[in-house]
Amino acid sequence: MDFSWPPAIRDDTPEPRPGDLRAGDADRERIAEVLNDALGDGRLTRDEHEERIERLYRSRTLGEIATLTTDLLPPEAQPLRTDVRPVTAFFGSEERSGRWVVPTRFSATAVCANVTLDLREALLQSGHVTLQVTVMAGTLTLIVPEGVRIEMPASSFMGGKKNQVPPSPDGPVIEITGTVALGSIVAKSPKRPRRPWFRR
Repeated sequence: MDFSWPPAIRDDTPEPRPGDLRAGDADRERIAEVLNDALGDGRLTRDEHEERIERLYRSRTLGEIATLTTDLLPPEAQPLRTDVRPVTAFFGSEERSGRWVVPTRFSATAVCANVTLDLREALLQSGHVTLQVTVMAGTLTLIVPEGVRIEMPASSFMGGKKNQVPPSPDGPVIEITGTVALGSIVAKSPKRPRRPWFRR
């Protein structure tokens, strides 16, 4: 999966909003697939489909193309999400996955709950993301592709912090701050597929 982040932003340059980031070809393809499915099952007329496809390839930012599917799928099923809110779970479970923009500062809370943040298809808003966490009697799992460096200065009280991501000196940094009490944080990369013992 593609895992990318925009170039570093100078300190005196205002940071763009997630929706202001430039859209790539892969992002347009995700939107086009939803529009094509909506045409096929009758949710869009042919004229509506053509109009949205034209807008899709005229648009430049993630925010512009994300609006083209908001009335076709529920929020959690959108092919691209730029309006990213903190993840909060109490006595349950929450997961954030798919193609979404991870803001430079982001927060997640798990109280007697399990929270999973899957960043394998995510777009980092910057090369250094700070994840502020509050984990109490719960578990927060962070899944990232190879090439990401994880730092965990979060404080722990009778809790655990496991960083299973191979170190990468040149990749983007995700810094996990906050507090873990009677719970755990686990950062890991997806398992590589096993190679066959022999080849014919």
